[in-house]
Amino acid sequence: MILAEDAVLIREGLARLLTEQGVDVVAQVGSADELLQLVASELPDVAVIDIRMPPTYTNEGLLAAQEIRREHPRVGTLVLSQYVEVEYALKLITGTSERVGYLLKDRIVDAAEFVAALERVAAGETVVEPSLVAELLHAPAIRDPLAELTPREREVLALVAQGRTDRGIGEDLFVTRKTVEAHVRSILRKLDLPADASENRRVHAVLAFLRAGDVATHESASRTTPAGAVVD
Repeated sequence: MILAEDAVLIREGLARLLTEQGVDVVAQVGSADELLQLVASELPDVAVIDIRMPPTYTNEGLLAAQEIRREHPRVGTLVLSQYVEVEYALKLITGTSERVGYLLKDRIVDAAEFVAALERVAAGETVVEPSLVAELLHAPAIRDPLAELTPREREVLALVAQGRTDRGIGEDLFVTRKTVEAHVRSILRKLDLPADASENRRVHAVLAFLRAGDVATHESASRTTPAGAVVD
């Protein structure tokens, strides 16, 4: 495995702990750039990555993990965080939920549990911080950006997304062009789209439509499981 942690003492201490548990630590790095270079050359079973790394100490580790998943899907990624960050965690574990993990650094205290998590990720499982699962269960559902539209307005927006003109939409739905224009005005108002004259509000409406479909797809395709559970 490769260990990416910018704090030298933590990195060396974790590497020593893992080595004592029989884990082969092939390299230690202090930045996301170094991590990506080594992963490309070494192709380890797993990369353990601190979520906050230089230069900004925000989400460099998360971005590196996402790139590793895109470029090297056979390499597991286990991201460590100081505390539960739901938005970052969801970005990591949604999509292809294999060989990925998100744990709090507190889990490192139990060496056997941490090594077990590494082994599960290397084996193709998804390991999720239990407290994250609890927080997601109590979090409000993702808001549908099209929730305020009527069924007819959704039909109209779907046809707009297909590139149909107001006249063409009217012919398809057997309504007048003025009725279509009224629906479009209502859609733009309900979606609270930019009022700037330089912005094409119909284009923004189509983007909102596509994003809503993407959210629905991810919600049905992605599954979050407790630590150690296998995702088929």
